Amino acid sequence: MDWTFSFWIFPLLCMVFMVFMLIMMFRHGGGCMPFGIGHRGRGGNGSETPQQILNCRYASGEITKEQYEAMRRDMSQLGMGA
Repeated sequence: MDWTFSFWIFPLLCMVFMVFMLIMMFRHGGGCMPFGIGHRGRGGNGSETPQQILNCRYASGEITKEQYEAMRRDMSQLGMGA
């Protein structure tokens, strides 16, 4: 029996699995940090402060400068951030 073909199957399957895992990790990110550790609670432990979450959203382009400044003012009035 010719075993040369079987030596290509395992590395090929491993490569497909690795590419799939990388796609899934980045796809479910959504925050400033890679691999799903973001402000939306996907993979994070929820220990981010409101200011860090706001900074993350502004840095990723989810909110405009005006929205960022308004939210910062609101947070400072409520005593939640800087």
